[in-house]
This record gives sequence, C-alpha cells and structure tokens, in this order.
Amino acid sequence: MRITREHDVVQVSFLPRLFPVNVYLVEEEDGFTLIDAGMPFSLKGILATAQSLGKPITRIILTHAHGDHVGALDGLKDALPKAEVCISRRDAPLLAGDASLLPGEPQTPVRGSVPKAISTRPDRLLDDGDRIGSLVAIATPGHTPGHIAFMDTRSRVIIAGDAYQLHGGLAVSGRLRPLFPFPALATWNR
Repeated sequence: MRITREHDVVQVSFLPRLFPVNVYLVEEEDGFTLIDAGMPFSLKGILATAQSLGKPITRIILTHAHGDHVGALDGLKDALPKAEVCISRRDAPLLAGDASLLPGEPQTPVRGSVPKAISTRPDRLLDDGDRIGSLVAIATPGHTPGHIAFMDTRSRVIIAGDAYQLHGGLAVSGRLRPLFPFPALATWNR
C-alpha cells in the first residue's frame, strides 16, 4: 500500500506496481470523503489510513460501478453505517447489477466487472455539477454510462476514476495501452 498527498487529497494505492487500485480520502471540515471503495481486500487499509490521519470517513462517493471501485463498499458501510453513499444517477442501476442500457445510449454491452452481490444502496444520486462538500461532480461517461469524476474546488485537483489512466502510459480509458490494457478492455464506449 502506498499513501501520497496532494493538497487536501490523500491517495491510497493498493498493488501500485502490479495492478493499481486507487482510492482517495478528501479532507473536509467534518471528516473525509472517500472516493471509490477499491476491492474487498482494501477495506482494512482504507479504515486504517483514515484512522491514522485522525478524521472519520463521513461520505463514500463512487466514480463508477466496477468491481475494483466498489469491492469494499459493503464492508465500509458495515463499519461506517452513518456514512452517506453517493453514485451517479446513471450508474446506480449498475451498482445493483443491472447492466441494461437506456434508449439513446450506444447499445454496446457494458464491459468490466459489474457487481452482482453488492447490498449497499446509495443514499444520494449525483448528476453533473452536483456538489459534495468541496467536490463538484463532472459527468465523464464512456468507461461506464454513468462514470463521473470529481474536482476539489479548493485546489482544482481532479480525481478522474477510470476516465484516464497513468499506469502503462497516459491515455483515456478507451485507448489500449499494451503495458496496462485493463481500463481499455473494460470500457463500455470510447
């Protein structure tokens, strides 16, 4: 596990050299907003990092509903029952395991690991431009139909989820990078 900080954003990376799974703790006055829930094995590291930084996790927001971004969600909600859970309005059905497409969307199958057994349901559905503490939601559909990124309005740090990748070379997620092809292979619509 690797921990780095940029302004009020703490990045926690699991398996950073092999298959990086990133979550972000955004420091707010009332605690942390956790962006993404990693994989099931991320649970202890997320909770330990927040505890070591001395603030509670008060919100959990998800960039999209793929298994490597929601894997520890149920465990986090069990450990933090008062934490508000947020996801885009469009990806909420994906979180519940429904990968059907809406009329008007490109009718290519949703790819990647759509969760089948997540029991946590969102408390709040987000749309483009919504505010969550210091963060503003930015609609970035493509990797999934309802993918969203977040910008911290204080520092202008952007947490892009899987809209972009750095591992294996900078690319939008639909562009195949041979050294790390997974985001492209799991992208619904380039």
